[in-house]
Amino acid sequence: AVLATGTDVSSLADVSSLIDVSSLSDVSSLADVPSLIDGYPGVVNGLAASRPDVTLPYGSQRRRWDRSVGGALLLLGVANVMSNRVLPGWAYVPWNVSVAVALCGLGWKAVGPAAMGWQQWRRGVAWGMALMVLTGIAMATAVLMPVFNNLFHDRRVHDGVGVLLYQTVVRIPLGTVLLEEVAFRSVLPAMFATRWGVVRGSVAASLLFGVWHVLPALTLNRVNPVAGDVFGSGAGSVVAAVVFAVVGTFLAGLWWCWIRYRARSIAATMIAHVATNSIGYLIAWIVSTRP
Repeated sequence: AVLATGTDVSSLADVSSLIDVSSLSDVSSLADVPSLIDGYPGVVNGLAASRPDVTLPYGSQRRRWDRSVGGALLLLGVANVMSNRVLPGWAYVPWNVSVAVALCGLGWKAVGPAAMGWQQWRRGVAWGMALMVLTGIAMATAVLMPVFNNLFHDRRVHDGVGVLLYQTVVRIPLGTVLLEEVAFRSVLPAMFATRWGVVRGSVAASLLFGVWHVLPALTLNRVNPVAGDVFGSGAGSVVAAVVFAVVGTFLAGLWWCWIRYRARSIAATMIAHVATNSIGYLIAWIVSTRP
């Protein structure tokens, strides 16, 4: 078995090197460990993800998992409604930063920082910077092509340089990317992986990432002329736009989950996500404000 920390565990001797097994009673095999260990989430979650013969979490660990996942999903549901329908624009960044911090606390307690990807920062930054360069090249190429140029026209992007800087340097990195990466590439995939493994955990987190974009997509046809032309008008067009947004962000979520695990650090997807959104906003601003 390979723990979430990357440590190989194939016997009780390996487990005893990580924790004080002598303090546990009636431990005769690896199968006994899950029901007895309390307070060692890295060991328990690692066994859950890599030992199909050991179903985890058991007992109190199962209840703890249910509470952690339920709390995270409830928090995200409230956060989504508040940021899209209730709070004024100025509260978007502080609200989402607060939610991200709260989610980190839940994840830290439930699965630990290693499982969440809060490690190997240098490797993560290297991956992220490489993806940032590739994203910039791809978007710069797309805007020069008429078939893609119209995609960057957005009625929400029309203000001055001050708004441009706020959006690309503050609102997008801190208000959007931080929360979405913490939630859908760090905390939720790590929590789900302890029950379903990395692949199914990533799929589940990415599905929720798609659902997260339902409320913003309700106005997509009004703010983006291309979307309005493609999907038309009326209730059916709104449904089509929402389905398009959910499917698109689900696929993007899968891609970023793959990067997060491949890079072994959440820093990679944070940088890549900032590059995608901020460079996209910058190009949209240039296209929408030029004479």
